[in-house]
Amino acid sequence: MPLGREVPQLLKKRLFYTGRKFNFEVNRLRLPNKAEGEWECIRHPGGALAIPVTPEGKLVLVRQYRFAVSARLLEFPAGTVEVDEKPLETVEREIQEEIGYKAHEWQEIGEFFLAPGYSDEIIYTFLAKGLEKLEEPPVQDADEDIEVVFFTPSELEQAIMDGELVDSKSISSFLLARHLLKC
Repeated sequence: MPLGREVPQLLKKRLFYTGRKFNFEVNRLRLPNKAEGEWECIRHPGGALAIPVTPEGKLVLVRQYRFAVSARLLEFPAGTVEVDEKPLETVEREIQEEIGYKAHEWQEIGEFFLAPGYSDEIIYTFLAKGLEKLEEPPVQDADEDIEVVFFTPSELEQAIMDGELVDSKSISSFLLARHLLKC
């Protein structure tokens, strides 16, 4: 799904911050409808997410601590697309690091903006099948506090409907993949 672009006219760059995972900027812009103003934006290289499915049809997720919301969220394995890395390479790496599996079958499902009101981050979603448990998974990042959990598609849907803390990229990706899963 190509995501169309209508680039606003940059009138003045006011603030720019370079962070570890993303950049933040405040700019004076002229929008395509000719409105002018100052807008803040998080510039992000994008993220890639895998929906790993076991041969038994179970979905492999992680319950991960997220400092920004001071909670453990239920999520599909995902990560930031690194410089010179394709989204598929990102998810291949992430499922090994986060859940200790390698996938032999990959299917691109779609892409979507995560929070377009303040960020340009795109999430690229993939279905991962033909899972093989790694004997020695790679070491996780120091800031990752992760528990691997398994759900059937209907159990995950119920968890979402019950208001369990599931992040938005996982809910959106689950919806995109639902027709491919045995629910």
